[in-house]
Amino acid sequence: MRPAIFSFCSDPASLDTFHWLSCYLTTGKHMGFYVSFGTVLLLLAITAPLALVFGFGGAMAARAHFAPLSWFGKGYIAIVRGVPDIAFFLFFVIALDQGIEWLRHQVKCPDWDAPIRQGNDFLVCSIAKMPLNSAPQWMHEIYGFSLAVLTFAIVFGAFAANVLFGAMRAVPRAQIETAEAYGMSRGQAFWRVLVPQMWVFALPGLSNLWMVLIKATPLLFLLGVEDIVYWARELGGSKAPQFTDYPHPDWRMWYFLGLLIFYLAFTKVSEIALSRITRRLSRGQATLAGEAMRKDQANSEGTPA
Repeated sequence: MRPAIFSFCSDPASLDTFHWLSCYLTTGKHMGFYVSFGTVLLLLAITAPLALVFGFGGAMAARAHFAPLSWFGKGYIAIVRGVPDIAFFLFFVIALDQGIEWLRHQVKCPDWDAPIRQGNDFLVCSIAKMPLNSAPQWMHEIYGFSLAVLTFAIVFGAFAANVLFGAMRAVPRAQIETAEAYGMSRGQAFWRVLVPQMWVFALPGLSNLWMVLIKATPLLFLLGVEDIVYWARELGGSKAPQFTDYPHPDWRMWYFLGLLIFYLAFTKVSEIALSRITRRLSRGQATLAGEAMRKDQANSEGTPA
C-alpha cells in the first residue's frame, strides 16, 4: 500500500485518533477510492449521450419503411424485454472483447492454422490481444473502461430507443400531415416537426432511464472496472494488524453508507435539473404539463383560463 501523504504517518501505531484518521484517509488506496467517483461521473457523462444516439438510431430504424431495417430496429428495441440487464452487460463485454481480438487476429495473423475456439478457451495470436500484454497498466484500464462504456450505451440505447419510438408515435399525425400539405418532404416534416415535438413526450421516460442508469453504475464492478463499489468493499473489509498498515474492524457499513448518501444526493440534483428541463420543453405544448403552465400563467395574470 502506498504511504499516506503526511510525513508523520510513518508509524501509525503511535498516532492519536485524529492524526491516525488523517493518515488512513490519504493512503494510496483511498486516493483510488476518491478517483473512482470521477470514474462513475465520467461514465455517465459519456454513456448518456452515446446511449441517446443509439436510441435515436434504433427508433428511426424501427419507423423505417424498408422492412429489414424496421425489423432490425424493432429487434434492437425488443432486447429490453424479458432478459435481466446483468446478462446483457456480461454478454456484451465478452462479445465485444472477443470480436475485436478476432478481427485483429484475422488481419495480423493470417497464417495461423490452429482453431481459435479450443473448448472453453478463446486463443488468438499474441499480437492480436487487446491490449497487448506488454502495454502499460493505464492502457488496460482505459480499454476496460471503454468496453464498459460501449456496453452501457448499447444496453441503455435499447431502452432509449423504446422510449423515443413511443414518443415519435405520440406526436399527433395531423401535424405531420399539415407540414406535408404545406409542401414539406417526409424528411423535412420529420426533422422540423416530429423531432422537436417528440422530446416533451420522451422526457418522462428518458428521465426514468437516467435514474436507472445512475443506479446501474455499480455494475462497473462486475465488468472489471475499479469503481466506488469495488473500493468500498476493498477498504471497508476488516484489516489485520500489519507493519506500517492501518488495521481496523469491518467498516463496510460506513463505506456503503457513504455511497448511499452520494447516490441519493446525485439523484436529487438530477431530479431538480430534469424538472426544469421538462418545464422548459412543456412551454406552449399541447400536453398536460403545457396546459397546466398555461392555466397557471392565466391565473397569475388574473384572466380566465
